[in-house]
Amino acid sequence: MSTNSRRKFIKQLGSTAALLGAGSLSGLAADPAIILQPEKRISPNDKIRIAGIGMGIMGFGDVNTALKVPGVELVAVADLYDGHLEKAKSVYGNHLFTTRDYREILERKDIDAVVIATPDHWHDTQSIAAMEKGKAVYCEKPMVQQISEGHQVIATQQRTKAVFQVGSQRVSSIALAEARKRYLAGDIGRLNLVEAKIDRHSALGAWQYSIPTDASPKTVDWDTFLKDTAKMPFDPVRFFRWRNYQAYGTGVPGDLFVHLITGLHFMIGSKGPSRIYSTGNLVQWNDGRDVPDVMVAIFEYPETKEHPSFQMQLRVNFADGGGGSEYTRLIGTDGVMELGWNDFKIKRHKLPKAPGYGGWDTFNTFTKAQQEAYIKDYNAKYSEADRAQIKTEESAYKSPAGYDDRLDHFTNFFEAIRNGKPVVEDATFGLRAAGPALAANESYFQKKLIDWDPENMKIR
Repeated sequence: MSTNSRRKFIKQLGSTAALLGAGSLSGLAADPAIILQPEKRISPNDKIRIAGIGMGIMGFGDVNTALKVPGVELVAVADLYDGHLEKAKSVYGNHLFTTRDYREILERKDIDAVVIATPDHWHDTQSIAAMEKGKAVYCEKPMVQQISEGHQVIATQQRTKAVFQVGSQRVSSIALAEARKRYLAGDIGRLNLVEAKIDRHSALGAWQYSIPTDASPKTVDWDTFLKDTAKMPFDPVRFFRWRNYQAYGTGVPGDLFVHLITGLHFMIGSKGPSRIYSTGNLVQWNDGRDVPDVMVAIFEYPETKEHPSFQMQLRVNFADGGGGSEYTRLIGTDGVMELGWNDFKIKRHKLPKAPGYGGWDTFNTFTKAQQEAYIKDYNAKYSEADRAQIKTEESAYKSPAGYDDRLDHFTNFFEAIRNGKPVVEDATFGLRAAGPALAANESYFQKKLIDWDPENMKIR
């Protein structure tokens, strides 16, 4: 990219980023909304035996959801904190095999699949090792911590032919599937801008997770947790709040941007942006973390055969004194689609063919004779249909009460194991979502615009 084009792109950021402050479309369409119905699937009775690797918040959540799928049985769990292993036995039964060493799980012949929900810096190592041992893998997002690791995961999956699915469940949501349908049907016209935000104002929302009173070098395998990062004395804050540190996590982009990118790529069939710029600050949570709590990123998507060129603006603010809110909007020439988690709304407002006249217009500065001449010419040029004002159309869609997209995501995963059905989020899709998020971190810490190669999934 030339120096001039870089300057032009960065100069535009001041005006475009400001759009992220716009209000939501709440109240866009009144109930009743169109209720979407999930596909009714009955899984076979043959058992699939799973193990959980990493039994923190996501680990327990994923395992609990996986066990709702008929024919799935939990055999073992691994975690570096003894308390999590004890908790697992109390929840799932004393028969459960527990270990600090995930490699013991991979050696077991009675385990078909593993659910990996460990800190980000362990994802690639454990995913690759599991596939090498013939296990199917469900790996939490982001798929990897470093872009180069993603290519290694892809290569391993392609070589071993193992079932591998990334755990960003939105791609299995019936609401997102319907939103994709509506987008492809042209309901919002030509896409030109995507804006999304996830703002929070709570300690837990800012990853200030509770730390057990018995955390110590005796109850935690600290050295294994550190892996290949800098060696240091035991620190329970780093262990239980690992998302706050570059060494173990991926910050705002890896935890939250990746959800938004994943959903967008699924909807429009995109391979990713070509330029990325992010900025931010550490505003409120000065707790020793070395990642920002406020970040805004601009992603420039080039025109492809799948979609037109457009810009995406993402924001996360953990210091939102308004209490926090979130939305994802796809803005087109004929309408706007606002996504919730398992619901969405569409507002359509097509421009009439005739531009109109009067109001804030030079027409009012014409002489009377010129106004009459202009109206005569205007009426001859545009038909009555061309001059008709287009009525705004509003619609809303939502999933039924109690719907769980993560359950559908696990159902898809286990169907791939049983029937050879393609997974909905394979390793390549996973890196196409994680890569731009990780590149946003590169932009923030290096204070520069990042050129991204969406086809080959690497920084240029």
